[in-house]
Amino acid sequence: MSDNALAVAVPARYPDWRSVASLAVDAVSSAHSKRAYQKALQDFLAWYSAEARPPLSRAIVQQYRSVLESAGLAPPSINLRLSAIRKLAAEATENGLLDRSVAQGILSLKGVRQSGARAGNWLTREQARDLLAQPEIETTEGKRDRAILAVLLGCALRRSELAALACGHIQQRDGRWVFVDLVGKGKKIRTVPIPPFVKVAIDAWTAAAGLSEGPLFRRVRRRKYPEKTPAALSERMIWHIVTKYARQTGIVDQLAPHDLRRTCAKLCRESGGDLEQIQFLLGHASIQTTERYLGSRQNLKEAVNDRLGLD
Repeated sequence: MSDNALAVAVPARYPDWRSVASLAVDAVSSAHSKRAYQKALQDFLAWYSAEARPPLSRAIVQQYRSVLESAGLAPPSINLRLSAIRKLAAEATENGLLDRSVAQGILSLKGVRQSGARAGNWLTREQARDLLAQPEIETTEGKRDRAILAVLLGCALRRSELAALACGHIQQRDGRWVFVDLVGKGKKIRTVPIPPFVKVAIDAWTAAAGLSEGPLFRRVRRRKYPEKTPAALSERMIWHIVTKYARQTGIVDQLAPHDLRRTCAKLCRESGGDLEQIQFLLGHASIQTTERYLGSRQNLKEAVNDRLGLD
């Protein structure tokens, strides 16, 4: 991270919070989280240094949380910012810049409670087919875009995981095609099966682009000679591709790449997929996270194991 990314004039009597913030951001593995934490800490330090304030403490963070609530920020946005500040406090403590008891007070500060549950967007089977039909597969770019949509819908990959895909990730295991050794959230490694329709879309793209190694999804070459160092598509470009074709269909007002991941999980469940296997597919550490994706929870009144027929 650049030195001026968090360039805020912090009073000299305080620790060098800009440097500590850089350490906090660098400690996060996901590129998306790095950007989110960087922005959150930049905003916090700007507020903190805008006027003379006491040293960093639980009370200061509580005051900042109240400012965010008064500004009308949604609970998830506030909680993300609080997570970044907790990381800042933890890094400051590890570097001897903040007393551990003070840091513990900040780390134990609870986030804002969110009422209800976010349903998010997901597509029906017919809507998903309509989305897949949008790219013009007569063009190389259209073949690439259809392959991207197919991977998101058929394999439930996160946007960062798709951007990191290389041709070498596609291998055969147990007689079928899979993406091997995908590094997901929390550096959790998993293998993801590739459905036949996804493999067909990928093969059409790689054949048209002449790809056999390097990044799987990249810019379509406009020149007659190949790039010396082909760059993978950015996460932002993947977002643009999804929203572009979603607008063409008029399916929903807003559709993000993550909604296609959610759609895959929903369709798997509707097709009779086992909850544990869907958890493996998504790479969730907790089955409760998978249940939230599906909008379902355990039914204790009508428990599934009441009808085993072993009476």
